[in-house]
Amino acid sequence: MPRREDFTSTEEPVVEPGAGQFLVKVKYISLDPAMRGWMNEGRSYARPVGIGDVMRAYAAGQVMSSQHPGFGEGEYVLGLFGVQQYALSDGQGIFKVDPSQAPLPVHLGALGMPGLTAYFGLLEVGQLKEGETVVVSAAAGGVGQVVGQIAKLKGCRAVGIAGGPEKCAYIVDELGFDAAIDYKSENVAKSLREKCPDRINVYFDNVGGEILDACFTWLARRARIVICGAISQYNNAERGPGPRNYMALLIDRARMEGFVVFDYFDRYPEATAELGRWYMEGKLKSREDVVRGGVDRFADTLLKLYTGENFGKLVLQLDED
Repeated sequence: MPRREDFTSTEEPVVEPGAGQFLVKVKYISLDPAMRGWMNEGRSYARPVGIGDVMRAYAAGQVMSSQHPGFGEGEYVLGLFGVQQYALSDGQGIFKVDPSQAPLPVHLGALGMPGLTAYFGLLEVGQLKEGETVVVSAAAGGVGQVVGQIAKLKGCRAVGIAGGPEKCAYIVDELGFDAAIDYKSENVAKSLREKCPDRINVYFDNVGGEILDACFTWLARRARIVICGAISQYNNAERGPGPRNYMALLIDRARMEGFVVFDYFDRYPEATAELGRWYMEGKLKSREDVVRGGVDRFADTLLKLYTGENFGKLVLQLDED
């Protein structure tokens, strides 16, 4: 597990933007399970965060001053600004957002990277078809809650796996999932048989481990398993055992595919527009777990992701200076 002692907080003068740059005051920082992987040395889809570097993080903020023709003072923006109060940017990979459409934390959640991850993972990698059954783990989290709602919008059955009665009630009563499985109190493999009478067509995996193994046992013919993350494995001191029931892929002629949302960068506007339309029409709901404090609260807040304490998309709201 990450520790508070793994991070240091430093204070430096705010630098004014040069030609082609703009200065952002960060207001909200997104905390995501992938951050744990970014801290590991080794081959991955993104370079590790180096010792002494600003911790990588998506964040939303407001342009304070600008010498960039595409970004004006007062505009709200979203990007990889890191865990810091102010950030300089040249505009690469930065998106403008409209806080009148949705609050900034929602732009970091259902309308941001988690929403994009759910959208492309389910529709492109999962190749979802109307009438199918979708199962998603970490269903009350930032990605999972959007996966289930998209499944329902596309005319499918949505079953969420979450931890605790409150989260399970939320995804059914508030988000419209057809059923929920409490992995903390239920036998997941047995419950899948009860709540997925036609088996699983698409399993959207955010956790790996035992829950992934349980889903292997109840796949439909030509099922698709979407590997988004494996939060149950991120903090293991040693590499855990691989999937035990993977021969189900052969028996059920199924496939399992990993993906990274960055691969769909060129299509972000398409997905953001549709997610935004659903949100404005009241068809897509979002819950954020917002913690207030300074950047020194980052380490303690991050741990909520790996203990299951967060309820919804975890966001750190920076206190005003």
